[in-house]
Amino acid sequence: MIEFHVIIPARYHSTRLAAKALATIGNKTMIEHVCYQAAQSGAQSITVATDDERIKTVVDAAGYSAVLTSEKHPSGSDRVYQAAEIVGLDEKDIIVNVQGDEPFIPPENIVLVASLLSKTDYPMATLCCQIESAEEVLDPNAVKVVFDKTARALYFSRSAIPFSRHHQIKLGQPLQADYFRHIGIYAYRKAFLKQFIHWSPSEHEQTESLEQLRVLDNGQNIAIACLDEIPPHGVDTQTDLDKARKHYNHLT
Repeated sequence: MIEFHVIIPARYHSTRLAAKALATIGNKTMIEHVCYQAAQSGAQSITVATDDERIKTVVDAAGYSAVLTSEKHPSGSDRVYQAAEIVGLDEKDIIVNVQGDEPFIPPENIVLVASLLSKTDYPMATLCCQIESAEEVLDPNAVKVVFDKTARALYFSRSAIPFSRHHQIKLGQPLQADYFRHIGIYAYRKAFLKQFIHWSPSEHEQTESLEQLRVLDNGQNIAIACLDEIPPHGVDTQTDLDKARKHYNHLT
């Protein structure tokens, strides 16, 4: 069985929804839901990497592990690496970066991305799913990805890729081409993560505001697997939080 560690970056001052890690969904905070889902994956360890004592207190009280990291990290990857250093992970250990705003992340997706990395010589692995609506294809908050026949990611973009010369995308109309949404979960080994955070932000990364493009721009490959089922969306806004609460009420 594949061995891996989960690290969950969780900032307090999120841009679009302040303190969302501590927002309640049912009788638990969002970060508790994420920890619970991660625990179902069979990970060797689960660590929340936060910049705020309030989040750490909640995580510790729930019986999970949290470490305090710098408030000045430029990215989630830097925060994950510092957490990996604090808990003493080995350079060869597989780390799965699970976002702290994914309260319903399927545990099997965590296992899948770790397994994908273990079976490839690529330094990084991630997931995607097929997009079903024109609205999502045209939404810049939904990151699109294209990949080749060997399941190697070619590019990530907030724009609609690939561009079809023959079929215009029309709202409310069926899609005439295949589009795939990137799912923001990553697996890598600690040694590669250390290398990654010392690269300067790349041109494409800064243009698209997508950190994973730094990997491609430095000539490295990203393995990608396409899910059969579309997973629940994460929580970025108050609207997303309202939907998450309704989803939880439906489940219970």
